[in-house]
Amino acid sequence: VKKKLKKAFCEPGNIQNNGVLSFVKHVLFPLRGEFCIKRDPKWGGDKVYSGFEEVEQDFAVESIHPGDLKASVEVALNELLDPIRKKFESPELRKLTNSAYPNSSKTTAGGKGAKAGGDDGDLVPSRLDIRVGKIVSVEKHPDADSLYLEKIDVGEPEPRVVVSGLVAYVSQEELQDRAVLLLCNLKPQKMRGIESQAMLLCASSDGEPRRVEPLDPPEGSSPGERVFVEGYESEKPDDRLNPKKKVWEKLQVDLKVSDEFVAQWKDKKLMTKLGQITCKTLRGGSIS
Repeated sequence: VKKKLKKAFCEPGNIQNNGVLSFVKHVLFPLRGEFCIKRDPKWGGDKVYSGFEEVEQDFAVESIHPGDLKASVEVALNELLDPIRKKFESPELRKLTNSAYPNSSKTTAGGKGAKAGGDDGDLVPSRLDIRVGKIVSVEKHPDADSLYLEKIDVGEPEPRVVVSGLVAYVSQEELQDRAVLLLCNLKPQKMRGIESQAMLLCASSDGEPRRVEPLDPPEGSSPGERVFVEGYESEKPDDRLNPKKKVWEKLQVDLKVSDEFVAQWKDKKLMTKLGQITCKTLRGGSIS
């Protein structure tokens, strides 16, 4: 549940095409009659809503943070699923489940259970077009207090416009002229009316308070330099990741920062030709 919610689109203040809010409206309220936002007391503490309209209004004015909304939906959904999970712990239902969903590891690569070649290709990190970028300008988004609007040089004729939700975590001064990492082959996406042409990659921790920090390329890196996972240096990235295939989402779950502050995918280092990708102060966090 947590992994699915983490990937769900939930832009601050955006109530249009917001799947998490739709789930609250069409599933949680009809089943439970109320919804509780759970959060730290310093951010306002828990709040119980008796109607969806008030939830939607508070989210629209950014009184509810997307992280708190997702965490609260996770709690509510797990409370609904727990009785069902307990029923499936019975020997009869365990046997039925094992019969319906046999362990795929028991089938051989060429045997009956082998997966046929799909049209989404192998899930390897070289499919991600990650490049070094330099932030040449940064300002507040005109229509969202929690978003920055950045122009980032990635070695192309014109800087890319990038919208990122870093206002609560990193100052404008820290971002200006900073070398960062960009995921450049996602489908461009409008965020509060402005198209974001890439994703600025950051490490984050789920503790309280939540911390977010941009990843750092090796000193001396130039805009446009390719970032790769060791062992996948020679393979070329996709021109554009197909959002329907969830390639980024499936690869992202294995992107972490090690205890030595090094960015990794499945324990393999993220690198440029000058060295490894690092994070200044966060260890053990996820990367997105």
